[in-house]
Amino acid sequence: MTGSAGARLATTAACERTHPSTPQEAAVIDHVGLPVSDYEAAKAFYSEALAPLGLTLLMEVMAAAAGFGRDGKPIFWLESLRPQVTQVHVAFAADERATVDRFHAAALAAGGTDNGAPGVREIYHPHYYGAYVLDADGNNIEAVCHRPA
Repeated sequence: MTGSAGARLATTAACERTHPSTPQEAAVIDHVGLPVSDYEAAKAFYSEALAPLGLTLLMEVMAAAAGFGRDGKPIFWLESLRPQVTQVHVAFAADERATVDRFHAAALAAGGTDNGAPGVREIYHPHYYGAYVLDADGNNIEAVCHRPA
């Protein structure tokens, strides 16, 4: 194969090899911190938006940093004392497509802005099922499932 079809096939094969079937197998980043402009509003938004993914507020430090995660391990932090950055993209792994759907609905209900309804994104690989929401600071927050339907 040559041209874009060959490149897409190579990308798809690489993507499927590097995306294991469970989020626990995929953990290579210990945690991520996201500076926010309105700490309390962001904490409320992410509490609602991340709940379908099984991520809850686990820790708060001096009312200036909030750590969300599961099983006692914060993996996603909101930070109010660092300079704000916008248009960051963070993708959270979901075990099934229905969880992606619930994330999208919860994030919209919590005040997020739709940035891509749940659906297959074959440009990445045939089983890539994601949904995108912008938070109040303009950050692109995604939930993604790599499993077949």
